[in-house]
Amino acid sequence: MGKDYYQILGVPKSADEDAIKKAYKKAALKWHPDRNKTDEAGAKKKFQEIGEAFEVLSDKNKRAIYDQYGEDGLKGGMPAGGDAGGFPGAGAGAGGFPGGGGFPGAGGGRSFHFTSGGGGGNPFGGASAGGFSPSDPNDIFAHIFGGMGGMGGMGGMGGMGGMGGMPGGSSSRPRASAGGRGGGFSAEDLFGGGRGGFGADPTPEPEEKPKDWETPLKLTLAELYKGTTKKLKIGRTLASGQTEQKVITIEVKPGWKKGTKVRFAGAGNEVSPGNSQDLVFVVDERPDAKYTRNGDDLRVILPLKLVDALDPPAPGSAESRRKLTTLDGRTIDVPLPSPGAGKTTISPGRTTRLANEGMPISKVKGTKKGDLVVEWNVEFPDRLSATQRSEVRKALA
Repeated sequence: MGKDYYQILGVPKSADEDAIKKAYKKAALKWHPDRNKTDEAGAKKKFQEIGEAFEVLSDKNKRAIYDQYGEDGLKGGMPAGGDAGGFPGAGAGAGGFPGGGGFPGAGGGRSFHFTSGGGGGNPFGGASAGGFSPSDPNDIFAHIFGGMGGMGGMGGMGGMGGMGGMPGGSSSRPRASAGGRGGGFSAEDLFGGGRGGFGADPTPEPEEKPKDWETPLKLTLAELYKGTTKKLKIGRTLASGQTEQKVITIEVKPGWKKGTKVRFAGAGNEVSPGNSQDLVFVVDERPDAKYTRNGDDLRVILPLKLVDALDPPAPGSAESRRKLTTLDGRTIDVPLPSPGAGKTTISPGRTTRLANEGMPISKVKGTKKGDLVVEWNVEFPDRLSATQRSEVRKALA
């Protein structure tokens, strides 16, 4: 019993051309030897069967012969006949091939490698009948997925002479193929790019660009302030279904903001060979215990004792300054705010603004930064004695 091409592609006998092509693409990607290194020999055999099944079922004449006579009949194992017909669509075309024109499916350009031993009569009849011989599956794969791939040779056709019945044909003999098999057609001929082509459209079907694979890149405010290098290990899925581990290095620039996107072209999941998602990291800022960010400015709240708010230390004195550790580890002096015009006390919520002590501005060359805004939180005592309350009331009444 011969091969069941329908079963190999996983399609019913009623499958149309589009369903067959779709099934081929799925199966070919799954079983491509390059994607199955653990069992390359088994994958190669399966890949060959898939290509052969597609080559037959995608050509209406080969498919009709296969449906009637099976694999043995298609490949020349059926009894020889004396008439020119014998198979569906047979005619008196050159070389005795069914469908006329000297080659099955000549008008559609879908044939790959179909041979005959004699002119006229049953295409598989006669002592020298060659029958159908499958093409190189890599050539079929390259054609379907967008490459010319050399398209093998068309063995056994060297004796056919002029092929005037082919689209664009002339009386010149077919050239040898790139695959090295004598008497074959070149890829240029096969796809209509030169003499004797079969009219196939060499333009591959455009593949849609896969949707980006976005993932958060969580960074502390200190990392965004100073910049850092992140090495992240990711697992990407290949078209074969296998998982590949990859290390991504990200150079974080000082001043990056939440929402900044870092793109690595083609580093995401592979949807088909050579067609992968872009991996996009989206910066997300982790909350800081002390600082908050507002654009390019930083904001921090410092405590101020009630006594210093009511009776501010003399400007310039040691008591009029507070120490603050910055995000990059420096210690700076922050002066207390002035009470304001006509005032002698510091009100809650007053601020001190220090220029160029905020976040680095990533889009500006050099070391320009935003401002650091210090808000003063006046601390009230939790308890006062009766005497203290009396004194405060006397002083403020």
